[in-house]
Amino acid sequence: MSTIYAMASGGLPSGVAVMRVSGPACRAVLEAVIGRVPAPRVATLASIRDRSGSPIDRGLVLWFPAPGSFTGEDVIEFQVHGSRAVVRALAALLGSFDGVRPAEAGEFTRRAFLSGRLDLTEVEGLADLLAAETEAQLRQALAQSEGSLRRLYDGWRSDLIDARAAIEADLDFADEDDIPDSIADRAFTIAAATMESVSKHLGNARRGERLRDGLQVVIVGPPNAGKSSLLNHLARRDVAIVSEEAGTTRDVLEVHLDLAGCPVTLVDTAGLREASNQVEREGIRRALERARSADLILSVGAPDAAHEATDGVDAPIWLIDAKSDLGGGVVVAIDPTIPRFAVSTVTGEGVDALVAALGVFATEALSGSGAEAVPTRERHRVLLADVVKSLDRAIQTRNDLVLAAEHLRRATDALGRLTGRVDVEDLLDRVFSSFCIGK
Repeated sequence: MSTIYAMASGGLPSGVAVMRVSGPACRAVLEAVIGRVPAPRVATLASIRDRSGSPIDRGLVLWFPAPGSFTGEDVIEFQVHGSRAVVRALAALLGSFDGVRPAEAGEFTRRAFLSGRLDLTEVEGLADLLAAETEAQLRQALAQSEGSLRRLYDGWRSDLIDARAAIEADLDFADEDDIPDSIADRAFTIAAATMESVSKHLGNARRGERLRDGLQVVIVGPPNAGKSSLLNHLARRDVAIVSEEAGTTRDVLEVHLDLAGCPVTLVDTAGLREASNQVEREGIRRALERARSADLILSVGAPDAAHEATDGVDAPIWLIDAKSDLGGGVVVAIDPTIPRFAVSTVTGEGVDALVAALGVFATEALSGSGAEAVPTRERHRVLLADVVKSLDRAIQTRNDLVLAAEHLRRATDALGRLTGRVDVEDLLDRVFSSFCIGK
């Protein structure tokens, strides 16, 4: 296997730059570059020299011999001054060794997975940790990267293996006098308990995915109602073009916010009206599509203006008068329980109250996320649904032990695919491509 290297720190120039190396050539690299192999896991100050003996820099070198490293291979970390010249010279030096090449995106983490240092859910949690923008996302990603889902799924998988063993014993030793007649009953007791646990866990999938991706708050309403001005004010920057000309917003605009430690994606959409051209019709189509997948809809303007967008949508609706400084006031809705807010993006009146309400909504919608192991991806949801379906079929076919055992095997394999133990080769390129080069 080749030895790989890449920057593991941020952009240059910087105070310190970290260059990571992993693979079988690490020991030879150390001996050539600093003249010795330092003590394991001890930061060692050393002069770093090129192949001709000319100095490149003086920095800290850490040596992690296999298997006690992130990747499970021999690993070096060079901590050098973060100048472009130093990093460029160090990269050129590393690339001059036989069998040493630049790493691909996510290749360090992929090697950690292949060596058994991480399972697939921990890899996904690490990716989420690197992308976390809010405190709640951080808590959830950290728990997953430290094995919260792995421990849960491995526990269920172990239970189902026991259930399959009980059925196999019943099949293989049915004629033996010392084997209880009802040994297979234990298998179905385990299957029923596991199905109940997985079903409950699956019920949290939407909450886990919303925390990872952010709550979707979609602004809808007619043209010139103040939607774009409201988006800009909440984002505290000019995201959308604001104009008195109707139909200025033609596409969906997104802003990612941190409200009360929770991730919220605020979405501005095209004004809803009878479109005058093909471009505007497409903008309105996209607006309706986003509204129908929203977690919360902010209807700006008259309450009936967004009727088409909200018809049949389960998401709650808040009515917003975004031009309260003009004295219009919020039109009273037919349903008095619908929250109503009067704000002015000119004077700022009412904006703080709206932001506070959005923070409370986000906190309540994501309550409990991050504090427990919850599914965070569509992949998890699909495989968990397969587990429930297979367990249900196993219980329904308990009178045919061979068929029931096959359904239990399928449930066990689905749990194995969740953690990467079974048949996930086709997923790996997609999972690891989301990582940066040095990770």
